[in-house]
Amino acid sequence: MTAPRTAIALLILAFSQATPAAAQVFDAESFTLANGLEVVAVANHRAPVVSSMIWYKVGSADEEPGKSGLAHMVEHMMFKGTKTVAPGMFSHLVAENGGRDDAFTSFDYTAFYQDIAVDRLPEVLRLEADRMTNLSLHEKDFAPEHQVVLEELRMRVDNSPGGKLNEQMNASLFLNAPYHHPVIGWRSEVEHFTLADVIAFQRRWYAPNNAILVVSGDITAAQLKPIVEKYFGPLPRRKLPPRVRLDEPPPLAARTVVLRDPNVHQPDWNRLYLAPSYSTGDTKYTYALEVLAEVIGADSSSRLYRHLVIEQKLASEVWAGYSPESLGPTSFDFYASPNPGVDLDKLGAAMDAEILDLVDKGVAADEVERAKTKLRAQVAYARDSYQTGARVLGSALATGRTVADVQEWPQRIAAVTPELVNEAARAVLRDLRSVTGLLLPARPGEEASGGNAPEQPIPELGRSLR
Repeated sequence: MTAPRTAIALLILAFSQATPAAAQVFDAESFTLANGLEVVAVANHRAPVVSSMIWYKVGSADEEPGKSGLAHMVEHMMFKGTKTVAPGMFSHLVAENGGRDDAFTSFDYTAFYQDIAVDRLPEVLRLEADRMTNLSLHEKDFAPEHQVVLEELRMRVDNSPGGKLNEQMNASLFLNAPYHHPVIGWRSEVEHFTLADVIAFQRRWYAPNNAILVVSGDITAAQLKPIVEKYFGPLPRRKLPPRVRLDEPPPLAARTVVLRDPNVHQPDWNRLYLAPSYSTGDTKYTYALEVLAEVIGADSSSRLYRHLVIEQKLASEVWAGYSPESLGPTSFDFYASPNPGVDLDKLGAAMDAEILDLVDKGVAADEVERAKTKLRAQVAYARDSYQTGARVLGSALATGRTVADVQEWPQRIAAVTPELVNEAARAVLRDLRSVTGLLLPARPGEEASGGNAPEQPIPELGRSLR
C-alpha cells in the first residue's frame, strides 16, 4: 500500500485524530526554562513509568537545497557519542536502566524518546541534555552510519515500488513547498553527505530554545521541573535560522503518476488533494476536513467501505485520511486496492464517482453527527497509553500549535456543521488540486525496479536499521 502523503502520514493521521480527544483528559502542565526550552508534563499515574520525548523543531523541510535527507542523517548521528558517552552507549545505558529508546524524523520535526521507570528519568534526561550540545562526531563513526542510511534508502525506496510512487506523488503535489522532497532524501544528494554537513546542521538547529520536552506518565510538573533545571538549565540558547515554508502556487492541472514494476503483485489506486493545514491555507476548513475524512473513509462503517467493498465488491480495501498537523500545506488522501480480477481502471472510475457524488450532493447532517461522536469517543481510550500524551502534545507544539489548541479540539470539532463540511469538500476535492497515483505490474519486458510494494505506509523514518 502506498503511503498516503509521506513516510510519516499514517502516524500523524492516527494521532491527529487521537490528539484532540486525548487532550480533554490530559493533565498537562507546562513551563519554559530561561534558555527557551519548552517543557510539558502529562500526569498519568496508572503505573510508575514515563515516556520522555524531546522534539526538535527541525525536519527535512528545513534542509538547505541540495541537502535533502540531512535531518534524518543527523538523527542517526545523535547516537554516536559525546565527550563523556561513547558511541553506541546511549541506548545501552537506557537499556541497562530497564528502558527502551528510539527516534524518528519527519518533515517538520525530529524526535527522540525513552520509555522508562520514573525513578530512572533523571538519568535519561542527563543523557539527552548531554547530547544536545556536547555531541562529539568523528569520521570513523560517520562513514559506517552513512552506509546504514544508504541501505535504509535502498530498502524503503529503491526496493519498494510503493515507496517510489509515494515519492513521485509528493513531488508532483508540492511544486514549491519543501515537502516536495522526501524525508529520507534523494539518493543523489544523500550519497554526497559529509561529516561537516552533519556537524553544521546539528549545531544550527539543536538548541534548548528550539526544543520541546514532553514527559508523560507518573510525573507532575512540580516533580519534573528541578530535574529539567539541573540538566537542561545550564545549556546556552542559540541564534536560530528562520523556518521557511514557501507557498504553493495556485494549482492549474490535475496530474497522474503511473509506476509499473514486475514485483507489483497487488495494484493500487491513490489520490492526493492539496489541502490546508492548521497553519497554512484556508485554515477554517481543517476541522471540517477531519470530520469529512471520518465520514467517507476512516473505517469499515464509512461510505467508501460500504459502497465499494461491501455493496459493489470492487475493492478489498479503501481508505481516506487527512492530517492537518503541518507547518506548510498538507494533503487529503484516498487509497483503494482492487479485489482479484477487478480492473484498476474500473475501481478508479468508481472512486471518482464516489468523490464526485460527495462534492455534488454533500454529506448529511446525521453522517456529520455520527462522525463527530466517533471522534470525541476516543477520549475514553486516551489514557490507555502513557506515551500518547508525549506524542500528541509534542507533535502539536513542534508544528506551531499550543497546548490550548490541543485542549480546545473537542469543542472545535463539536462546532463543525454539515454546511462547513460540504463547503470544505467543494473547496479541496477539485481535480486541478489532485495527483492520482497508479501502482501497476510491469508490462512484459520491462525491467524490475525493486522489491514488493509495502503492505502499509512506513510510519516514520526511525532507527530500525541501526
